[in-house]
Amino acid sequence: MNQIINTVTNSLTELIGSATKAVPAVVAGIIILFLTKFFADFVCRLSNQIGKKAFKSRSLQLLLAKTSYIFVWVVGILFAAVVAFPGLRLGDIIATLGLSSVAIGFAFQDIFKNFLAGILILLQEPFRINDQIIVGDYEGTVEAINIRTTQIRTYQGERVLLPNSTVFTSAVQVRTAFEHRRTDLAVGVDYNTNLPEAKAILLETVDDIKEILESPEPEVDLVSFGASSIDLIVRYWTAPSQAMVRRTQSETIMAIKSAFDEANINIPYPIRTVYHYDQQEFNDYTPNESNGSKEYANHR
Repeated sequence: MNQIINTVTNSLTELIGSATKAVPAVVAGIIILFLTKFFADFVCRLSNQIGKKAFKSRSLQLLLAKTSYIFVWVVGILFAAVVAFPGLRLGDIIATLGLSSVAIGFAFQDIFKNFLAGILILLQEPFRINDQIIVGDYEGTVEAINIRTTQIRTYQGERVLLPNSTVFTSAVQVRTAFEHRRTDLAVGVDYNTNLPEAKAILLETVDDIKEILESPEPEVDLVSFGASSIDLIVRYWTAPSQAMVRRTQSETIMAIKSAFDEANINIPYPIRTVYHYDQQEFNDYTPNESNGSKEYANHR
């Protein structure tokens, strides 16, 4: 019994001694991680300043800053592991990572997929920071392209985080990709309207709105004979931002209504014609029971 107790005591003593010897190395590794955080932040800020001088594209500036940040963290973690565990060599770490790369790939495939998609988005620049885009059911202004997500701010003031892989593989409508954007505004006029006069009034009205661009020139097209009106479309160009498009459209609608009222041109309501008749008087089928048989005669 005493021999078992002595064996256990010796084992605990050796374990505590080994742990005590390892404490300074572990503490040094933790300190290295803290220093890595501060150094990574410093390198990120420095890379951001260098990127602003070297690249005009905000996306490439972000790519340089994020890549530098991740690189510093990888180096710092590897160095901290070697210091904290002296018996562990850098070659062993690399070999272990190589052997476990398949398992890590399966476990973190979504993270890697979003990371690579974010890198490709930053390199290809299908859109940029502050562009207004539509992705699926979401529409808003791009605020940031992070390692995992693309962050947009909706027009209602909500933040939406979209996975980079979803953005990269989906159809993206960039509403501010060009310097100007066209609005098609539908309007209907009464069938008794002088169409050349109505078209001239529409063109004159949109020409007086300062937010509407002179080039490309506004156009008015007659598109169809509607149920109660002749349908026209006013096509004009403005700056591409959603706020400008919305405000200009409201101003244009009010100006067209005022101009048509002044010219006595009606914008008709939908018209429906309803006929009423006496069902008893206009019964299509009346029973005739003469000669003991039941016949039906058609009367109108």
